[in-house]
Amino acid sequence: MEANSIQQVGLENKPSIKRKRKKGYKQPWVLHFMVLPAAIMVFIFSYIPMSGILMAFQDYKPALGFFDSEWVGLKHFRYMWENDYFLQITWNTLFFACSKIVLNLIIPFIFALLLNEVRNMGLKRSIQTLVYLPHFLSWVTLSGILIDILAQTGIVNQFISSIFGIKPIFFLGDGNWFRFTIIASDVWKEFGFNTIIFLAALSGINPSLYEAAEVDGAGRWKQTMYITIPALIPIAIVIATLALGNVLNANFDQVFNLYSPLIYQQGDIIDTFVYREGLLSGQFSFATAVNLFKSAISLILIVISYRLAYRFAGYRIF
Repeated sequence: MEANSIQQVGLENKPSIKRKRKKGYKQPWVLHFMVLPAAIMVFIFSYIPMSGILMAFQDYKPALGFFDSEWVGLKHFRYMWENDYFLQITWNTLFFACSKIVLNLIIPFIFALLLNEVRNMGLKRSIQTLVYLPHFLSWVTLSGILIDILAQTGIVNQFISSIFGIKPIFFLGDGNWFRFTIIASDVWKEFGFNTIIFLAALSGINPSLYEAAEVDGAGRWKQTMYITIPALIPIAIVIATLALGNVLNANFDQVFNLYSPLIYQQGDIIDTFVYREGLLSGQFSFATAVNLFKSAISLILIVISYRLAYRFAGYRIF
């Protein structure tokens, strides 16, 4: 009898639970109205321009427009794959992006561990602020600074010449040094942001774990190895997997403001190539085909990265 009565009560409660869930999804119309301007802006500036992908399948001429330009199918895509220079810029893009992803994960991880050991809170916050500040500067500003200090008569070359007695290094004119400069400057600018993320994860570790480890005789090294690092692994997985979506984004702003025709072979990336072909050379259809290819691959990588982040770290947006 008791079991039947409990089951009956449970059945009676099910509709009310469903009603509560449905009611929870309903939001006041005012909130939807507040989102409307942003939704309209996204539609105008992000979705309507997508009609321009038609140019990838045409020999587009601005005077004729979308409807009267000649349709050529996959002609520009075939030319893209037959073009050896496209393979070179794809390799450059992957090299820059993958190097930045790896270093912007490893260096902030190590730096957060070291900064976590600083016991003077004033010093800790000062260091944290200093490494975080470059993140807020635009690449236009930073590029001007880098061009000045890395010039052959700049402060860096003067220091190298006076200390080591070697000839000035052409940081922004030599292909190999340009690659090093791009990667190093990006890491310097951005590693402070990821450091903040790791420090936030460190602040969520239960202090009683350290207390218990200390009682058991574990020193700071063992506490770091068996408590701190395992606690940071999930957020490191999230950062690494979400970064997969940016494998074909090597930071147009940075490269565009620092490169020159001298190092196109080693420094040109997909985005700068599209800019020159599309806006400077007027090859609208070919540039659109290249960018459409990049966008399609990036979409696939973003979907994969979110799947991996959910599977290995339990991270999800919705």
